[in-house]
Amino acid sequence: MSYRRRAAIAGSLVAASFSTVVIFSAVAGAENGGPGSDQGGKAVDRAPAGVELTTLLPERISVDNSSKKTGITATVKNDGSKESDDIRLLVVGFDGLRIEEVKGCAEIPEKDLPEGSNSGFSCPVGKLGAGKSRSYDVEASYDLTKEGRICLPVQSADGSRTFWQQGPVPFGTANPSPDAPATPLLLGTDNEPVTPGGDELARTGVGREALVPLGAAGAVLVAVGAAGVWGARRRGES
Repeated sequence: MSYRRRAAIAGSLVAASFSTVVIFSAVAGAENGGPGSDQGGKAVDRAPAGVELTTLLPERISVDNSSKKTGITATVKNDGSKESDDIRLLVVGFDGLRIEEVKGCAEIPEKDLPEGSNSGFSCPVGKLGAGKSRSYDVEASYDLTKEGRICLPVQSADGSRTFWQQGPVPFGTANPSPDAPATPLLLGTDNEPVTPGGDELARTGVGREALVPLGAAGAVLVAVGAAGVWGARRRGES
């Protein structure tokens, strides 16, 4: 696996707690796990002994075709035998999927978002006990004329380590229904938008193989597909 291929993406995210972000490209083979799934997830940095952090996204969501609104439940779990240290969960939207609000979380300023993303929130989880989980209600919009992806990294409170990352993973449908009240979308499915111009699909965001500069920060982001892994590592004092 090309798990360790990476390109740095800089930025201090919300408040002083955010640190440099790195995009990892990898193939993640997680299977669907019921109503909540860790599909597209991958461990990045080693968690403390006895701590096993993962995330779950719903296998299905539904987008209102009039308002373009949808709701997503983002869950962070500790499947280990020991309580974690203070952690945080990031919820980041890409392409046609925009994160509008995550209750109890702080919005990431636009200037600090990773290249290729359009929105994001940082959720202070705190310590998470063994066998415990915490869920967040995510309000999002989805432009069904585009593809859409979401990413859930689980990090140490200071952002120096990323213990787990789910995504960027797509929600989508191969059978759009623009005349219906709502369009159901499946996790891990590339969206095939209805386009007025024929058979060619709308391609949005950064090309999967491209390197894109991060403006003044001078960092780059490796755009990844549904099985990409987005982690964070402290790169020293600036």
